[in-house]
Amino acid sequence: MEFEKYLERFNASHDNIPSLQQLSELQRLHMTKIPFENLDVIRSVPIYLNLNTIYDKIVLRNRGGYCYELNGLFHWLLRQLGYDASLVSATVYRPNGQWAKPETHAAIIVQLDEPYLVDVGFGDSTILPIPLNGSPQTDVSGTYAVQQSSKDVFDLIRTRNGDSRPLYRFTTIEKQLSDFHEGCVFNQVSPESTFTHVDIVTKATPTGRTTLRDFELTVSDNGVISSKTITEDAKEAILMDLFGINVRKCK
Repeated sequence: MEFEKYLERFNASHDNIPSLQQLSELQRLHMTKIPFENLDVIRSVPIYLNLNTIYDKIVLRNRGGYCYELNGLFHWLLRQLGYDASLVSATVYRPNGQWAKPETHAAIIVQLDEPYLVDVGFGDSTILPIPLNGSPQTDVSGTYAVQQSSKDVFDLIRTRNGDSRPLYRFTTIEKQLSDFHEGCVFNQVSPESTFTHVDIVTKATPTGRTTLRDFELTVSDNGVISSKTITEDAKEAILMDLFGINVRKCK
């Protein structure tokens, strides 16, 4: 695997010394170039927690992935660039107010002058590293802050349009990518998984986010949200034009 080729995949460069500024730029570029997507799950293409396989998919085949793939590979990249980065587990808080299966989301903690939460694999979330000290950070998608729940346990909170809610709860205990095997299988096969029902492809933009959910295309642009229903033929073209994915090769 070549980290330089990975950087080229999302038009990024790197400085010799890790910094918050560089980390922020890497996260922003990654999230605006490489989509979160579950196309393999819907097409019953197995996803393995193997970095070489993930690298081939994301870097060489111009695909995206879900959290284990995106954060797993980005964690590897950060380590290659000299960052003190650790994978951690999280439990997602669903829009219906219920917690998902415990510890089935993978995120990253990066230690700089202080620890930061970094996540390029959650979909609709922040494009910025978020400090664990509680300081709020605002981007085009909302204001985010980390609140400590108990020892080694924290909540990522988003405030948008005056409404605050947790996105997920995470621990700071370091994990290995292989530790997410059970969650990876669950999210590929369980009817209780968010990802086993319809196609979900989403990518941040400089002014918001573009999301394709089955046959509904939603665009958020500076807080203005518009949606439309598309046809099967249009879907194939949209996947290529907006996300760079040739759906015919997703098998």
